[in-house]
Amino acid sequence: MYPLPTHAYVPGVSARHPENAFDDLKNSVTAGQDIQQLEQCDAFRAGLQFLDAGFYWETHEVLEPVWMALPEGCEEKTFVQGLIQLANGCLKLRMEKAKAALRLVEIARGLMPENASSTVMTLETRTVLIWIDDLEKAASLSL
Repeated sequence: MYPLPTHAYVPGVSARHPENAFDDLKNSVTAGQDIQQLEQCDAFRAGLQFLDAGFYWETHEVLEPVWMALPEGCEEKTFVQGLIQLANGCLKLRMEKAKAALRLVEIARGLMPENASSTVMTLETRTVLIWIDDLEKAASLSL
């Protein structure tokens, strides 16, 4: 378990974190790490924990270096991009921007592997698709 952020940053509502607040996690991603190392690095593990705990802006912050370090064109890179878009969609819903959240639902869903029973970066695709479906339902109810 990683320490949770002091607060969830919501643009226009709460204070932004200091610029270096997540540097220790981001610095767990280093040049030359392979996919297995990236799926076990602190940035990825904390990103999943933050997503689960409702720290959506913070999720994006710590998953982005993982996404950037993954090889172009690999399934894992696309999958992490989908997780980032899911977090962005959840943040948009929290900001009461349901239409934007629904647009991000479609982007996130489109970035998931076609095989729902696959496991990517230690996560079952089926689980992430459920999260995406849950966001879609919540955003639809907010329209």
